[in-house]
Amino acid sequence: MSLSLPPCPNSIKSIQHFLKTAVEHESRDPVITYWCRLAALQNGMSLDKSSKESLAVLLPLMDWLEATKKGQTSNDAIVNEVVASAHIENHAMKLFLWADKEDRASHFNKNVVKAFYTSGILFDVLSVFGELSPENEHYKKYAKVKAAYIHNCLKNGETPIPGPLDGGDEPGEELSGGGPAAPGVSSSDPTVPYPPNQQQPGFQQPTPPAVQPYSNPVPQMPGGGVLPPPQAGAPPPVPPTQQFDSMNIQPVVPSVPASGSGAVKLSVEQVSKAQKYCKYAISALDYEDMNTAILNLNKALHLCQTGQDMQ
Repeated sequence: MSLSLPPCPNSIKSIQHFLKTAVEHESRDPVITYWCRLAALQNGMSLDKSSKESLAVLLPLMDWLEATKKGQTSNDAIVNEVVASAHIENHAMKLFLWADKEDRASHFNKNVVKAFYTSGILFDVLSVFGELSPENEHYKKYAKVKAAYIHNCLKNGETPIPGPLDGGDEPGEELSGGGPAAPGVSSSDPTVPYPPNQQQPGFQQPTPPAVQPYSNPVPQMPGGGVLPPPQAGAPPPVPPTQQFDSMNIQPVVPSVPASGSGAVKLSVEQVSKAQKYCKYAISALDYEDMNTAILNLNKALHLCQTGQDMQ
């Protein structure tokens, strides 16, 4: 279902970022489009829900959201907030990690600006599901600052400084090898899915970054193209299923009560966290990232069996 909206009046002009990001993903990721438009509606209603100009945008937006939800009842990422949150966070982190890697390698271009910028907008969208975690709040701020900084440097003919700016914090241990990557995301994956017809203010249409050869290739996202060829003399890549079979995975052995002492009772928050770990695992499997999938499944299992997070 297509959506045509009039220009946003000044009273709700700030929601344009959500609406444009929604348009950019419409043909490639309808889930992102749906939640970007829902974020736009929620923010717009909080800003101005009475003026004629504002309602001319918000009412058609509301009708589109209702119709889309009714037509997507089988899509968990539309009707289930836990799945939706994992989907959006995964995409935001994928963009962020690629942009951060390029930035630290001093590869400055509009693709990097666009990836940082869109990542920041998607972290804003996550606010639809509640307060952002401290980590995601930090990623959002860092992404927006870097997008503005690199954009201004390129515009003024200056060379940006790679990595965190003076006085700025590192975006997280995940980016420096000090901890696990974000759920479903490999920090070595250079593929960034740029939808066509991107029209962010001040940015030109970016060209999708080329896939560079690397020593331990991982499958691309569905539809992302072929895998890079192996290096000369290297053995052929092992299919994901064989990789999974050959992994020496040690099962989690939690300290659980004896069988006759009753099951562990989880709080509502712990049940929600276990569900989220499972959704992260499913999202990782979409990208054939077996290690991340196994890690999150083990976390969910450990939490269900012990009532404690896996250290």
